Amino acid sequence: MRVPASSAAVLAAVAMVTIPAASAQAKTKSVDMGLPAKAQDEFQNKYSSDVNAFFPSKVTIRAGGKVRFNPVGFHTVDIPPNGGTALPLFAPAGQITGANDAAGAPFWFNSQANFQFNPSVLQGSLGKTVTRKGNKRVQSGLPFAAKPKPMTVKFPKKGTVTYFCDVHPGMIGRVVVKGRHARVPTAKQDKKAVKKQLAAARKRAKKLAGTTPPGNTAYTGGSAKGGVEYFGMLPAVKTVAPGTTVTFAMSPKSFDAHTATFGPGNPLTEPDSYLGMIAASFTQPVLDQRGVYPSEQPPIVAAYTSTLHGNGFWNSGVMDRSSASAPPDSNSVTFNTPGTYDYYCMIHPFMHGQIKVQ
Repeated sequence: MRVPASSAAVLAAVAMVTIPAASAQAKTKSVDMGLPAKAQDEFQNKYSSDVNAFFPSKVTIRAGGKVRFNPVGFHTVDIPPNGGTALPLFAPAGQITGANDAAGAPFWFNSQANFQFNPSVLQGSLGKTVTRKGNKRVQSGLPFAAKPKPMTVKFPKKGTVTYFCDVHPGMIGRVVVKGRHARVPTAKQDKKAVKKQLAAARKRAKKLAGTTPPGNTAYTGGSAKGGVEYFGMLPAVKTVAPGTTVTFAMSPKSFDAHTATFGPGNPLTEPDSYLGMIAASFTQPVLDQRGVYPSEQPPIVAAYTSTLHGNGFWNSGVMDRSSASAPPDSNSVTFNTPGTYDYYCMIHPFMHGQIKVQ
């Protein structure tokens, strides 16, 4: 049946209104890989905190739409293939040889695996636009560049896609991909979701400095729900009696990794010191294994002295709370001699604490 010209024009107009062109639907939404830049000064300066989370943690788009992942912190976006999991941050690269302490004695971890940044995490698609395919991994890579560029990912098919940060186990985001003509949150609604997420994080961050660890435990940082992290030793100064064994531990809800490390030098202000050189390696592609491994072979609990390992070096090794990773979540050392002993995190050298033995 032939449709009159006037009717055809009306039908065409209706079609244009009710069925938008696919190109009009394929809008790009943004996700910050970490605490939004505008909130970083507030969290860091007021609360000594950061948030290991994606903002927003969930974003909804139409099929064919894109998400731009903005590298605003030291995080990755890892979208595994269907049924896959996140990549480990560290991977063995041969065996350790020639690692000696300041007294010239070999460390126990010689012949152990030489853990370095996983090559699959070092390089990725920052600065590129890629398409999510169910049988292939999408990896941003670590943002080592001075001004890393965003990674944009196109999602052609419906479904819920879960992605991870390989640096911080527990930091998870989701992209919900709906049909091409489905209703999705507006930019205003997405902005409101980020604001709500920030408000919850702020409320938690304000309380973390007052965290009290149990017994003879010192926390390397504090933590709360949603990836909120306090970057300071808790307590800042811990006073114990001679003969006390102190356990340095990750706080219960942490997504981060820390060390508790004693030795010569302030790693933040003295980069050429013993501790300074170890700490510097965590910002470079090649890791110093003195920072990665515990200085004492587990389960040995050393007695700390200013001459331990020739220069007063004791290291917990890298610690985290993830059950899927190799690092432990705590390590202990005994203090017999009165005095004040400074320690630092080699990964975050601005984190400084003291043990006072009296």
